[in-house]
Amino acid sequence: MLITQSWVQSLLPDFAGVTPAELDAMYVQVGFETEGYESIPETTGPLVLGRVVAIEELTEFKKPIRYCQVLVGPDQVQNIICGAQNFSVGDIVVVALPGTVLPGGFEISARQTYGRVSEGMICSAAELGLTTRSSGILTLDSGEPGADAREVLGLDDTVFDVNITPDRGYALSARGLSRELASGFGLSAVYQDPALAEFPQVPQPTSKLIGVELRPETKAKRFGLRRVSGIDPKATTPWWLQRELLLSGQQPVNPATDVTNYVMLALGQPMHAFDAEKISGDLVVRLARQGEQLETLDHVVRKLDPEDVVICDDAGIQSLAAVMGGVSSEISADTTEVYFEAATWDPIVTARSSRRHKLSSEASRRFERGVDPALVEVALDMACALLQDIAGGTISTGRTVVGEVPVMPTIRMAVSRPGQIAGVDYAPETVVGRLREVGCKVTEHDGMLDVVPPTWRPDLTEDADLVEEVLRLEGLADIPAIVPTVSAGKGLTPAQKRRRAIGHALAYGGYVEILPTPFIRQDTFDTWGLAAEDERRNAVAVRNPLDADYAIVGTTLLPSMLEAVARNVARGMTNLSLFGQQQVSVVQGAGMSPMLSVAQRPSDAEIAGLLSTLPYQPLHVATVGTGLIEFSGPWGEGREYSYADAIESAKLVARAAGVSLTVENAEYLPWHPGRCAALLVDGVVVGHAGELHPQVVERLGLPKRTCAMELNVSALPLTQVLPAPVLSAFPAVKQDLALVVPEDVPAETVRQTIIAGGGDLLETVELFDVYRSAGLGADVKSLAFALVFRAPDRTLTDEECSVGRLAAAELAAKRFGAHMRA
Repeated sequence: MLITQSWVQSLLPDFAGVTPAELDAMYVQVGFETEGYESIPETTGPLVLGRVVAIEELTEFKKPIRYCQVLVGPDQVQNIICGAQNFSVGDIVVVALPGTVLPGGFEISARQTYGRVSEGMICSAAELGLTTRSSGILTLDSGEPGADAREVLGLDDTVFDVNITPDRGYALSARGLSRELASGFGLSAVYQDPALAEFPQVPQPTSKLIGVELRPETKAKRFGLRRVSGIDPKATTPWWLQRELLLSGQQPVNPATDVTNYVMLALGQPMHAFDAEKISGDLVVRLARQGEQLETLDHVVRKLDPEDVVICDDAGIQSLAAVMGGVSSEISADTTEVYFEAATWDPIVTARSSRRHKLSSEASRRFERGVDPALVEVALDMACALLQDIAGGTISTGRTVVGEVPVMPTIRMAVSRPGQIAGVDYAPETVVGRLREVGCKVTEHDGMLDVVPPTWRPDLTEDADLVEEVLRLEGLADIPAIVPTVSAGKGLTPAQKRRRAIGHALAYGGYVEILPTPFIRQDTFDTWGLAAEDERRNAVAVRNPLDADYAIVGTTLLPSMLEAVARNVARGMTNLSLFGQQQVSVVQGAGMSPMLSVAQRPSDAEIAGLLSTLPYQPLHVATVGTGLIEFSGPWGEGREYSYADAIESAKLVARAAGVSLTVENAEYLPWHPGRCAALLVDGVVVGHAGELHPQVVERLGLPKRTCAMELNVSALPLTQVLPAPVLSAFPAVKQDLALVVPEDVPAETVRQTIIAGGGDLLETVELFDVYRSAGLGADVKSLAFALVFRAPDRTLTDEECSVGRLAAAELAAKRFGAHMRA
């Protein structure tokens, strides 16, 4: 909110002497951040008031030009060229005489123009630095020609831009901000609440003005209406009011509209002015109907929603409540009869209407944050009094007010509670005094306080809120910061250590970590071609998604990983090795979680029921690669990332987790059926790795032969591995074993069989060759393994090793019908 220092000072009589820097610091101290402050730009030189005594219209030019004679002092008339048309003979204007330097370094001098000599400039509000845009020359309602215009205009002032938090809507007003500053500067005793001002010229209401039906489905709390008749349509808004509007970011329009904006800025109560002669019959406040439309004051025809609240008369809709009025009852240059409306609208309904129509107004901003419902009558009286002072007219004795001011709850709190929370001793009178400063009614008895918050503070609902008010006004900076002593911890849990070890292993293996987003596209599994009964479709749906296309929580990390690949490739990064660790979510219960009472601890059965509705969230790790994993260079050709690298990344994870991983051939979308491996630990499938299916790659716009791995880390046994290697000083004996086996027997299965049959002396078994030929026969292959034998206590002989080699071959023959290749 923009507000001048002078306006705040007018509500705090003993405020003189406070510098802008001190005021800015106090805004922060009482809980408001500021975007800074700026003084009105300086104007130097002879800036004076003048009275227009004659105007000569110059018609020989393409645009209207006026040659004006302006009295700027006793018997001193200046001839000034001006193109504006919004002033006439007799008006008081602001004149920059030669030698004046206006904001922006614009120096005024006498100069020849349009065939005349112009001896100065008649100024607009924008040229004086009072606003960024202006509709014409600034005219004043009074002033002595030749007087210094700076004092009359109040150019020695500072404008503050104060950020108001959403829970403190009352502060979007001079009333609210000055009350807070009064507490901060210790001036609460002299604070003058504008809402307590009296307007003797406003008659006491003796009857109802017109009928108003406030329908309950609108959730509006109060609605008030008052009338001023017979105003002068040619009246202009006085400068003092225009000035406050301009410096608060508002543009003056006409007296009736300007009065409503001023009351809003002063009290925080938005208002609306209707042309009373355009209102037909009684008013109804209701919800809009399907298909209804309204042309708002910004001349946009808006299609209304059934959740919008509208104000209607017998002729139709006249206003979109809490947001903007309609053109059909707009105040015009001929208006002589005015209805002032002040209401209290529901914050949620207002916010939805404002966002629905992309129409955020000063009124809607305040209603969204909450408006004091007790201000309806005060705002109506203030507006009527101001308009009568400006434009004359008669204030009707009729007034319509529908709805009651809500009764605020009584909050009970121990007077010592703020001190207990802050660790600071606050005297009881300090606590009571601070609560009364914010407007609370406080009754003290036996160390307890019964506190009734004011109507403008609906955010005060419990004792914690009252504690915050006391601490805020006493100064949060004065509360000592004492760091509590932390008890010695036990370090990372085994699961945390495993997660960190997996991340380190993949990073050391050349993979770059990314953070997969938990939300995935709704059509992901259709793109993959998964069956309807596939368990990965059992995903958690998001009720209010940020993006309608990403409305489910993933049961797998691959969608996010593959989207990352697509983004990088689109930006020219074609050689990628990425990994990510994140939880996935799998639905395991039916229905929504129950809302348990907070009055007591839930029972074990209630906790179990609650947990049963929550999704299961295991930790997954995934890798994805494409392009070159070994780059080309002087050392030779590069090598592309292949399914074998994806499988190796799974083995990296297994080694880091301290488990033994078995790899088997598998068919599992979205992987290629012939190039997919199932990853098993203790015979249980914990993941898959390999090359992605070509159709999936094409649909997702990925490079050909993109490979990926995903593994369920939570499914791995959590064991502490403390290796104690036994080193032998004796040499190893190496022998080869080539076995001819059926084509469909996996090499890993044969390797495990050799390990099982080779005996205790067999140290390692590695596959080094796969051979196929017509000489071997159809549907068979030759697998050659390098066997290493070693004994811890002696040097082995070839004969001892051959026994183990032959035993392994016999077991393979028994299991697969294998035979040794000659």
